[in-house]
Amino acid sequence: MKNNNRFILGGLATATLTGCGGQPEPPRRPMNILYIMTDDHTSQMMSCYDGRYASTPNLDRIAEEGVRFTNSFVANSLSGPSRACMLTGKHSHKNGFYDNTTCVFDGSQQTFPKLLRKAGYETAIVGKWHLESLPTGFDHWEILPGQGDYYNPDFITENDTVRIDGYVTDIITEKTIDWLEHRDRNKPFFMMMNHKAVHRNWWPAERHYHLYDNVDFPVPANYFDNYEGRKAAQKQKMNIYRDMYEGHDLKMNVAKGSDSLRFDPWKHLNRRMTPEQWKRFNDNYREKNNSLWERDLQGKDLALWKYQRYAREYMATIASLDESIGKTLDYLKKEGLLDNTIIVYCSDQGFYVGEHGWFAKRFMYEESMKMPMMMRFPPKIKAGTHITKLTQNIDFAPTFLEMCGIDVPKEMQGVSFLPLLEGKKTPDWRKYLYYHFYEFPGFHSVHKHYGVKGERYKLMYFYQDKEWELYDLKNDPMEMHNIYGQKGTEKITAELKKELTRLQQQYKVPQRCME
Repeated sequence: MKNNNRFILGGLATATLTGCGGQPEPPRRPMNILYIMTDDHTSQMMSCYDGRYASTPNLDRIAEEGVRFTNSFVANSLSGPSRACMLTGKHSHKNGFYDNTTCVFDGSQQTFPKLLRKAGYETAIVGKWHLESLPTGFDHWEILPGQGDYYNPDFITENDTVRIDGYVTDIITEKTIDWLEHRDRNKPFFMMMNHKAVHRNWWPAERHYHLYDNVDFPVPANYFDNYEGRKAAQKQKMNIYRDMYEGHDLKMNVAKGSDSLRFDPWKHLNRRMTPEQWKRFNDNYREKNNSLWERDLQGKDLALWKYQRYAREYMATIASLDESIGKTLDYLKKEGLLDNTIIVYCSDQGFYVGEHGWFAKRFMYEESMKMPMMMRFPPKIKAGTHITKLTQNIDFAPTFLEMCGIDVPKEMQGVSFLPLLEGKKTPDWRKYLYYHFYEFPGFHSVHKHYGVKGERYKLMYFYQDKEWELYDLKNDPMEMHNIYGQKGTEKITAELKKELTRLQQQYKVPQRCME
């Protein structure tokens, strides 16, 4: 382990030091890390990022007391691949987990939790894993199988698979705090609290069934996008008003007064509920659904209704997540751990909440590629700080290791953003990010593509379709106008293509991944 004390309170050092005048200084307390990851949470649905939407006061608390990253992105906008990138500090082609349908994570490879554990940390993960293989590098783990269930979920442990009664966000919170309460207090800890929320099908806790019934969310200006000039976007199947499962996703019933849901291919989610829970669900949603039948909405009006139902369910699901953050922060405060625990909050990627008419992720467009990201550590991170430099989820691993004074393996492809946290000038910081999406054929029919993103311009190539797209994010932040091939774009196109080639060579992307 490297002796690096420039950021953390002495890393793992706890020795008594001699201060001025020969008087001993109090022992330095080791730094802990609480890493909170959510699923499909997007920055446009957080009040600390965008005030148009409902309040998220406990999430805002992390941002207000720490740093908020405004240009944090993923390398592959899909749950499993994103998590693999974060754990390994490597792009998908290097860590071997390309997509959610064909891959199993190789748990024998190096990850930063393994290195933290080797350096003396007690490590744990509770919640969503979604990498097919079982976790490695953790002293304790309790994970959801696959996507997990919102109600009465199963948890896989080292010894068994057990069903826990209750709501998944609350259960993960309780299990996290219970582990913190019973951990080895002679060691610093690294805890991953991985929530299922806010993943499809956006099923709120019972206490929040009606939370946003009377709220009308702003409809994105490009909700009725016709995808002109974007051939890959024309082929997708993740449109809210055409492709959402009306029963499963939107909880719409088959007829007035009915408790049967419309198209619901995954009925097992309903079967997780007890008869009493299912009855309470129907009692709460029946009247809401009956009002739709009474209005007899069609066409554009029905499409707008579907957007509001989706947005309300999404935000109602976030409500229990925000409560979880508050409860966990309050526990750390009560235990006197806030000042020596780095708290990290992020999602595994961004998400569409009506932009381009979509839900889900996958595309390299901003709402999908960008993830919310915040950190809190008062001793060293100034409250209310904003970091605008381009960062990526492959940067987590080298950053955590450097913060803890641990050597970063050469095979890690990310860059430590510790200098940004320290407020140092970084004139040589990266100007572009590399992105690569592999899962086709697959859910939502998003075609394979790769590209580069800079602060202003973005270039992407759908390599099976041989179609390029170029966007000027300053003049076209909603990415509605593909300007590739237009007069006047020759210089920036050449620069971006050169950068794309350079990054693919730097990251050693094999040719087979580009065909």
